[in-house]
Amino acid sequence: MSVLTRDEAQTRAQLLDVQHYSVDLDLTTGDETFESTSLVRFTARTAGDTFVELKPETLHSALLDDEPLDLTTLEGNRLPLRLAAGEHVLRIVATMRYSRTGEGMHRFTDPSDGESYVYTQLFMEDVQRVFAAFDQPDLKAAFEVSVTAPEGWTVLANGITEQQPDGRWKAAPTPPLSTYFVCVAAGPWHSIRTEHAGLPFGIHCRRSLAAHLDADADEILAVTKACYDRFHEKFEEPYPFDSYDQAFVPEFNAGAMENPGLVTFRDEFVFRSAVTVTERQTRAMVIAHEMAHMWFGDLVTLRWWDDIWLNESFAEYMGFQTVNEACADLFPDTWVDFGVTRKAWGYEADQRPSTHPVAPDPESVPDTASALLNFDGISYAKGASALRQLVSWLGEKDFLAGINIHFKRHKFGNATLADFIDNLAAATERDVHAWADQWLRTTGVDTLTPALTGEGLHWKLAIDRDGSRPHRISAGLYDRDPSGDLVLRERRELDVPQAEPAELTGPRPALVVLNDEDLTYAKLRFDDVSAESALRGLSRIPDALTRAVIWNALRDMVRDGDLAPRAYLEIALAHLAEENELALVQGVLGFARAQIADRYVTEDERPAALATIGEIARALLRRTEDGDAPGLRLTAVRAFIDSASTPDKIASWLDEGTVHGGPELDPELRWRILARLAVLGATDEPTIAAELERDPSATGQEGAARCRASLPTAEAKAAAWSALFDTDDLSNYLFTATAQGFWQPEQSDLVREYVPRFYPAAIALAARRGAAMAEAAGRYAFPSYAIDPDSLTLGDHHLTTDEMTPALHRKLVDQLDDLRRALKARTA
Repeated sequence: MSVLTRDEAQTRAQLLDVQHYSVDLDLTTGDETFESTSLVRFTARTAGDTFVELKPETLHSALLDDEPLDLTTLEGNRLPLRLAAGEHVLRIVATMRYSRTGEGMHRFTDPSDGESYVYTQLFMEDVQRVFAAFDQPDLKAAFEVSVTAPEGWTVLANGITEQQPDGRWKAAPTPPLSTYFVCVAAGPWHSIRTEHAGLPFGIHCRRSLAAHLDADADEILAVTKACYDRFHEKFEEPYPFDSYDQAFVPEFNAGAMENPGLVTFRDEFVFRSAVTVTERQTRAMVIAHEMAHMWFGDLVTLRWWDDIWLNESFAEYMGFQTVNEACADLFPDTWVDFGVTRKAWGYEADQRPSTHPVAPDPESVPDTASALLNFDGISYAKGASALRQLVSWLGEKDFLAGINIHFKRHKFGNATLADFIDNLAAATERDVHAWADQWLRTTGVDTLTPALTGEGLHWKLAIDRDGSRPHRISAGLYDRDPSGDLVLRERRELDVPQAEPAELTGPRPALVVLNDEDLTYAKLRFDDVSAESALRGLSRIPDALTRAVIWNALRDMVRDGDLAPRAYLEIALAHLAEENELALVQGVLGFARAQIADRYVTEDERPAALATIGEIARALLRRTEDGDAPGLRLTAVRAFIDSASTPDKIASWLDEGTVHGGPELDPELRWRILARLAVLGATDEPTIAAELERDPSATGQEGAARCRASLPTAEAKAAAWSALFDTDDLSNYLFTATAQGFWQPEQSDLVREYVPRFYPAAIALAARRGAAMAEAAGRYAFPSYAIDPDSLTLGDHHLTTDEMTPALHRKLVDQLDDLRRALKARTA
């Protein structure tokens, strides 16, 4: 299959003006394939040759202006067209294949009740799997979609759908959309419908999840309506589509997709087991993120994929900021969670060999395959951090004024980074173009370190910067009170680089925290006095965001080899049991468990690391016995299970169906315990089968696959490996679950023989099954616990000698960089 190049897209955009698509899909022809008819009306500005894209199972007919085309000229995914100047009509009829990888038209049969569902995910270049199209973002057109579906199904689409007398479902015509935004979701949905601001709103899920959606419907709809209203306060352009549906769909590869009028979410956001408030907050943020795309992405769309950060960074920033503003009663401080989770993702991505500017040079994104690689922590978290810094520097009033100019000038069209910066510049006297060059066209993370000089009551604060970007920050100056708490003396607004050091009044602060409100994007270090104060008094700093900034600095120090992993665990042991901010507890424990215990300490040190995490979990369990902090207690239970080195305690919980003092074991906790017991060799196949009979849901199927692959026997590993790489029977989610179970630090000797087998197996799988499965193989099936120089040498050898798909190559570059960091951390 040919990938579309930027040059080809520019040439085709100069040739064609596409006005309208009529798409007719028949979903009643079986479980493997469906029928697709597309009628495209377009104009050729001059005579010329071009092509239309499709990836059919069988191409039945293709008519250009009622004249048949030679079907044998279809090469890969391109059907050539020779055009005269003027108006044309193209009609293509094909049989298309359903996907089980979350791409194109994905089909899923629910093991709970046997009901089937389909939905489209057409991002980047997967519309070609569903209907023929001129598949590039700057050839926008109106769409009319009709669907023939099995009896009892409901069809959702970008516009309001109605069932016709002949049984077909017809969606209302759309305004101009890019091809990748077209969406259909069909099946026996459980739906909750309402109205808001004169528009129909709906939320939808599989029938087997109906009770769980009903339980959360009030919160989901309240968040949706609050964000909708808040965006209308910020944006002058009204919501541009005729309805707002949110469908929670199975086996979805991303968190969500911003299809206009029909946002699709992974249906793990319909919680079937207990979750913490931060997990609910994440769902709210994703709702806000996707809604922000209705304006930035859908109303105004990138011209080419080098500007994907414009979509994602804006939506990421607006998602957190809008939830923080509109849903403060439910989620009082979303920026703490951003600082601990999302921002760390950006820092890590930006320090790898695969880093790239937030706004990459167009020449570095020559085709769709290379563009797909930029959906990472830089385009999301770093870009959002840059925008937050821009708002701090520019002021929100001018920022929003520039955004509204952007929407007004480019609505229902396409725009570039240059357009965006010009529109911001039109609303301010500041030099936004220079800011963009320094922030958006450069790579890497600056490091800021305070330097204090003086004595008595006269001190000066200078800031050492390792890097080149300007920063507007607040420096927090803290004193220690008689009880030992660190109390804020003042926050000083500073620009970096400084014209001259800042003069401080009073005694030397006990603690100086640069970027105290986390408004910029930079790594932080501490002067010696501040470092000692931070490590002694971390849990006694009053502001959670300040604590998040310090925890992030400690995390960076471990990753950079400047702080021993064991020291990080000791700091967590000293302070985490007193921490009240749930996002911090989850973030610190997650890093401690997944990175430090599993990768950054040696095999000999690992039992002590797990014991420390278990001790923290026990302290949190003791603290939450009164039931006042269910989220903290659930987090502690999860950490205790995941870090158990012996099976007795967690096995007794599973037998009794409860943790002593609560909570009762729901399906998530039961599968979590059973997976840990499998790793420890304390369960077996009959027990796993019995648990699957108890919970035969899709999540149960994944839990069973994870447990079976975790069993410490040669037979279990051979079966899991064969399922992963010898056949293509596993769906994207079952592949991921099996891969997650396969590699375990406790089983390094058992799986050692599979380490060299991974590379040829993954390369072959990526070539067969495409980008989504290449990503899954590189992320989850990589032998990440083989932390030794030989594994690094082996990986580097395959990177330089083997041909592999770009998606897999990028993932392996990142994995091998993480392996280098793990080796470095072990010598810290």
